[in-house]
Amino acid sequence: MTPLLFDVDTMTAALELAVKAPSVHNTQPWRWQVGDGRVELYSDPARQLPVEDPDGQAMVVSCGAALHHLRVALAVTGWSAIPEFLPDPDDPNHLATVTVSPRPPSDTDIQLAAAILLRKSERRRFAPLPLPAGALRALSSTVVEFGAVARNIPEQLLPLLAEPMRAAAARHRSDAAYLRELATWSGRADHGDGVPSHTTVLPRHDDPLPLRAFRDPGLDDPGEGADHASWVVICTAADDRRARLRAGEATSALLLGATSLGLATCIQSEPLGIPELRDAIRHSLLHDCAHPQVVVRVGRLHHTAPPVSASPRRPLADVLEPPTRRVA
Repeated sequence: MTPLLFDVDTMTAALELAVKAPSVHNTQPWRWQVGDGRVELYSDPARQLPVEDPDGQAMVVSCGAALHHLRVALAVTGWSAIPEFLPDPDDPNHLATVTVSPRPPSDTDIQLAAAILLRKSERRRFAPLPLPAGALRALSSTVVEFGAVARNIPEQLLPLLAEPMRAAAARHRSDAAYLRELATWSGRADHGDGVPSHTTVLPRHDDPLPLRAFRDPGLDDPGEGADHASWVVICTAADDRRARLRAGEATSALLLGATSLGLATCIQSEPLGIPELRDAIRHSLLHDCAHPQVVVRVGRLHHTAPPVSASPRRPLADVLEPPTRRVA
């Protein structure tokens, strides 16, 4: 049997899937470098959102999601990808070094890789249809290997999540700096990044849990009445850079797992960029035992909802260093 080669074609195919990961406002705040049998992941501070994400939490979580996408993409092509987290203490933007070794893909690897191509952020209301039996429990179990916990919020506790979400939406509606930043990163056309109009809906401010408002929403929402979403908070015991990176991996695992079950998902983490509202969620829903990193909606689309194309991605050349460059 011809041995596998971790060559430029393998690396390129894996990174083409990795960059399909979700990121805050679709900023795609990552950079990649490649070497002999390894891939280096860096955050790109030029793409950090100073108003929405002042301490870079969402940026690092986004990079963690891309890291997990990369690991899935390598796994389906026959490579086990082992990350070393934060390998350079002098460079906080150097998030991971991924080394590879041959390993046959599993059925799960194949399912998750297929889900990368299908996953979209679905901001329309979800239908009053039951989730598959045990789905949320199964999805919650997928995050444990990344040192995270997925807290499924029962209906009786949703008001504790709704309060900071409404507070964040109200504050942002009157925050000129936030609105300028949002206008820069949403309502765009013919760009390789940002949140395009065709993926966003007009928010209904009377919803118990309001969704984030974007500029120039262009997607019709066929849903009537209440949004029948299930809500999950992904949290970690620590809140350092490593924990946030791993929370991003956990988020990717949960989103891809949900997609493989035929479920729709959307990240709705608006209050987490406001420290006191993030603390409120930590206190009321997590009993001060964990730090909330991501909030996710999970559900089923209405049968009348037409398919929506995915948000754009930048060309790989824009985020990839030359493969000949040696990383110190």
